[in-house]
Amino acid sequence: NLWLGYQGTGRMAASDVAVCIIFLSRTVVGALGNLSLLLNYLVHYLMGFKVRQTDFMIQHLIVANLLALLCRGVPQTVAAFGVKDFLNDFGCKLLFYLHRVGRGVSIGSTCLLSVFQAMKISPENSSCSELKVKAPKYIGFSIYLSWILYLLVNIIIISHMTGKRSNNNITSMKDYGYCSSVHTDKTSQSLHAALLTFPDALCVGLMLWASSSMVLILHRHKQRMKYVHKTSSLRSSPESRATKTILLL
Repeated sequence: NLWLGYQGTGRMAASDVAVCIIFLSRTVVGALGNLSLLLNYLVHYLMGFKVRQTDFMIQHLIVANLLALLCRGVPQTVAAFGVKDFLNDFGCKLLFYLHRVGRGVSIGSTCLLSVFQAMKISPENSSCSELKVKAPKYIGFSIYLSWILYLLVNIIIISHMTGKRSNNNITSMKDYGYCSSVHTDKTSQSLHAALLTFPDALCVGLMLWASSSMVLILHRHKQRMKYVHKTSSLRSSPESRATKTILLL
């Protein structure tokens, strides 16, 4: 369970307090960070600044991050403070469904952003040259398709989730502290796991390919520009700094 309960004296143990602080801090810091970025984009939009192609993907990424964070972080925090049975069946189904959708779109948006950036910095004579020209036209379509895909795929979550108040007669359950999920037979579990995992695995694979491609392109460019860097300052080259950022992300 995500919460450890109260001690016999009625006071929360130190470990309970630590868990509460961790969940509360993570949720508040994450929500404030994403909201500040979203507010920054809103101010730029109202002031008439030109929106870049990558900004559209980042805005959807922020919304997806907020959705995933709040739908999991808030109930985890409430449960950590020892509040029991505060969600019914509908609440559990809705929160877990929205969390999975937000998490999926977050991965999908990051994947699209990585692939688009890899195409953008690719050389003109590369195999991606044609896609490089056409890609900006399909950014909006790809983002909305990602939302639709994860909204449909994660419908399966709804049938499995149930509130803790409604599972007294069910023995095969997985407890999340504030909600529970019903275990089905192993064959169905395997099919469901494969269905839910495949889009995420595909996006992660594309992200790895895009990041590797960018690092390779930057390395080749650095090799060609060695004579310039030798006459420049002792600071690390732009390619090296960009490579470190890509690897960190």
